[in-house]
Amino acid sequence: MCWLNYDEIVERIVKYRSHLGDESDGRFDLRGCGEGSASTVVREGATLAVGRDVAIAPAVAAEALRDTRRWPDWGPAIDAVESDDRHVTRGTTGRVRVAGAWLPFRVTACNGRRWDWRVAGIPATGHRVDGYAGESERSRVVVEVPLVAAWYVPVCRRALDRFAALVEERSGEQSTERAIGVDTEVDIDGDA
Repeated sequence: MCWLNYDEIVERIVKYRSHLGDESDGRFDLRGCGEGSASTVVREGATLAVGRDVAIAPAVAAEALRDTRRWPDWGPAIDAVESDDRHVTRGTTGRVRVAGAWLPFRVTACNGRRWDWRVAGIPATGHRVDGYAGESERSRVVVEVPLVAAWYVPVCRRALDRFAALVEERSGEQSTERAIGVDTEVDIDGDA
């Protein structure tokens, strides 16, 4: 098992490079991250709230945000996840691979549309989904970053842009299937 201290973790994240060579593979390329991003950053007490609107219902956004199998798809810093729980709840544990190192995590709070965690024993980001009154198919996904980790804001902006693209594409595919009457259920018996 590889144990790293906080400074080593930060150094590995900041110096992340593609496993294929010296060139960035785009997963963690932060140049111009704020440019063209639909996310915003607002100070909320001792945190920076990095938020982005998504064109899906809050419950759908919250379920996708809690899905550990999808974290590597939208989280630039997460290469892989191992957990017995597919969707996090309070007390969920597991480990994430970040910059080649496996780090343990524990979800410390979860109420469905909000969850917080500790990574390698260190309080990490909070995650929440806010709804809009009168707009059932629109929500705001927010990652809360402690002020001492303000350097991580560009990573969160990138993550939220990727998350939005992922869930909106998936939502659009499901809407199209419903609109044209495609049966998405599979008949495993073959007798339909």
